[in-house]
Amino acid sequence: MLSPHSMGVIKIKTRQDKKIIFLFLLPALLMMTIFLFYPIIRSIYKTFFIAVHNINPRYVGLRNYLKLIKDPVITISIKNTFIFMGAVIVFEVGLGILLALFVDMIKYGKQFFKTVYFFPIVMSAASLGLLFRLLYNYNSGLLNSILEYFGYEPVLWLDAGKALLMVMIPTIWQYVGFYFVIILTALTKIPDHLYEVAYLEGASPFQRIIKITLPLIFQDIRVCLILAITGVLKVFDMVWMITQGGPFDSSQVLGTYMYSTVFERRLFGYGSTIAILIIVLGIVVTAITNKILGHRGVTIN
Repeated sequence: MLSPHSMGVIKIKTRQDKKIIFLFLLPALLMMTIFLFYPIIRSIYKTFFIAVHNINPRYVGLRNYLKLIKDPVITISIKNTFIFMGAVIVFEVGLGILLALFVDMIKYGKQFFKTVYFFPIVMSAASLGLLFRLLYNYNSGLLNSILEYFGYEPVLWLDAGKALLMVMIPTIWQYVGFYFVIILTALTKIPDHLYEVAYLEGASPFQRIIKITLPLIFQDIRVCLILAITGVLKVFDMVWMITQGGPFDSSQVLGTYMYSTVFERRLFGYGSTIAILIIVLGIVVTAITNKILGHRGVTIN
């Protein structure tokens, strides 16, 4: 049993440790305050003003929020954003899981596939966007050149009906490797003896995946889903480089509409209102995702 003197020494050391921890956390807190909390507070403040070219701001109360509700382009942007979310869940995370499961089953060449699948993520979205814009070009793009070679008519890939799909394809392709690496790393933590026991009891490969693999990596999948869903709210550069939200706002997402509102139309108050909408949607979507997924899964002992 500890003496009163020992207890006092422990309390003093604990207080000292907390001070040291606080000193280490202070720079990060300061950086977050300057580059995160202050801009958010400043943006909320600007939503109550109308300022064209950021000159002579005029207080208008909730007018920007009322405009947001009635804006048809916001409706299109939100709709496209949620379509994007559905696509990244199925294809980004889904393909990442499938590729990781397949690569985990092979004995040789894992490092090669890691490199190949992860390579697109190290490239800038702007350069990939320019690349795909050239691929989609009606007159001299690679896709139409291939169609013409086989005797087909060229296709207008970036018309209003296909523009959103055409910007989703490169975005999903770029990030599949990111989730592939996360899931593949999670698979390496599963003990081999679990699979050996399941094999001896006659479980098929599909049953081993359903009963052992997926439950044990569920928390990693959950993290991937949250990252993918919230990441859609930050999609900008790929869409901007390929379509700039057009034609006729058909591929507009919240990020591109906010950018065009602030930096092209110079409506800083309304642009700040869109930014706050993105933040609120991010918080709500994350909370709903966490609520739905919860803390299921199995821990490895």
